[in-house]
Amino acid sequence: MDLPLPPSADIDLARWIRPGDGVLWGQANAEPLTLVSALADQHARLVGCKVFLGIHQSGLLTPEHAGALRFSAYCGSAANRRLADAGVLDPLPAPYSSFPALIRAGVLKVDVLLLQVSPADAQGRHSLGLACEYLASALDVARVVIAEVNDQVPWTEGDTWLDARRIDVAVTASYAPLSTPETRTGPVERGIAAYVADLVEDGATLQCGLGAVPEAVLAALGQHRRLGVHSGTVGNGVMTLMQAGALTNEAKGRDFGVGVAGVLMGSSALHRFAHRNPALALRRTEYTHNPEVLASLSRFTAINSAIEVDLTGQVNAELASGSYVGAVGGAGDFLRGAHRSPGGLPIVALPSTAGSRSRIVARLSGPVSTSRSDAGVFVTEHGVADLRGLTLSARIERMLSIAHPDQRAALEQQAGAPLHGAA
Repeated sequence: MDLPLPPSADIDLARWIRPGDGVLWGQANAEPLTLVSALADQHARLVGCKVFLGIHQSGLLTPEHAGALRFSAYCGSAANRRLADAGVLDPLPAPYSSFPALIRAGVLKVDVLLLQVSPADAQGRHSLGLACEYLASALDVARVVIAEVNDQVPWTEGDTWLDARRIDVAVTASYAPLSTPETRTGPVERGIAAYVADLVEDGATLQCGLGAVPEAVLAALGQHRRLGVHSGTVGNGVMTLMQAGALTNEAKGRDFGVGVAGVLMGSSALHRFAHRNPALALRRTEYTHNPEVLASLSRFTAINSAIEVDLTGQVNAELASGSYVGAVGGAGDFLRGAHRSPGGLPIVALPSTAGSRSRIVARLSGPVSTSRSDAGVFVTEHGVADLRGLTLSARIERMLSIAHPDQRAALEQQAGAPLHGAA
């Protein structure tokens, strides 16, 4: 992708990063580009450094850097796919909610934390800008904190700030942070979104995953009222609903009047919208994915997508055609939260096909990212299948009804084989 790259930071990282150190930084729009660029430039002097990636949107790190650096990631999104396809990315198939505990226990090792932050306020506090999530836990344990202070990073409200005294090295920068390209939606995605929008009640608290289908759903909710948001990520679709008066966060049951997320992923307009906006707050993963918090939200409606689902409700959100492109992520956390929420709705929405291949299958071609016990409501452009409380045979019948009509006969024949023992 074309990047508005600032110059590499004038910092000798080898002075701060020891052999075998674990290094982590903000993902997606929150990547500190001067620092990551410096890491790429100096990689030959950082042999054995263990880099944990979120959504690596910049693509500054490539398979060529793997001779010195060791890459792991919770997802195969964005530029991570290139690393995965080259065989140099070691995926971490863990639920998103587990990251803070893994960081604190040292299992997910964070010795050096690279941050992109806003300028300090009068109290000497920097905002974490575009991501809080598991960075807050990393901030608590990191030996070294290197901060890129960027005057174009928004000041966002939340529960974590960085005191200037906690910074070991500060690098000044001035450039527009990365923005997330808009997803393209077509008639299939809009058809799915129409079905989902009919399910969403006024006053619901929304969580939306990433991708074309969740974004299409948000675009279809403009006539709803008193919606709220509590999500891992917030993008342009949420901003649009807030500006239109459809999403006011007035009926959530907690955080009255405030939308909550862990990360902002959107355009520069979203970044400007979030700046000093008391109606939007970034929180730690321990809060955004907390099961008790999710259960307390009114009509918590989790809307996520998948690569494929089987006829009993098992979800593969990680592997497509042999490539690691997705993640376990937070879908399972949010779906379970929706099950427990009063009036909650756990939704997985996806197109019925990918090309000529059915995305509703008799048996998954990849791992089980979300179990069938956490399944709820599945939606394709062909309808809605509510699996809650259904036996296996009833589930199969419902799932066949939302598969592509051209695929149903073959799926029904494959379903004749026992599926009860599926993982």
